[in-house]
Amino acid sequence: MLSDELTDYDYRLLYVYLRLLIAEEKGADWTEVAKTVLRIDPEAEPERTYQAYQAHLARAHWMVSTGGYELLRSARIE
Repeated sequence: MLSDELTDYDYRLLYVYLRLLIAEEKGADWTEVAKTVLRIDPEAEPERTYQAYQAHLARAHWMVSTGGYELLRSARIE
């Protein structure tokens, strides 16, 4: 179950989430994205790779639609 709040893991993976969203927008093949962004080999571990890709992409979409508001509120602009 995913958290309804930003986690430390989310903060660490912001760049990954952005790369996944950009790749999706460009229509990139998910297997290539998994190899380069998630660093999981879809040929060696097809089920794990697909599940990880889908889970991270879903979280990336959540970040854009919901979690991003919390991220902006927590940002320190000096």
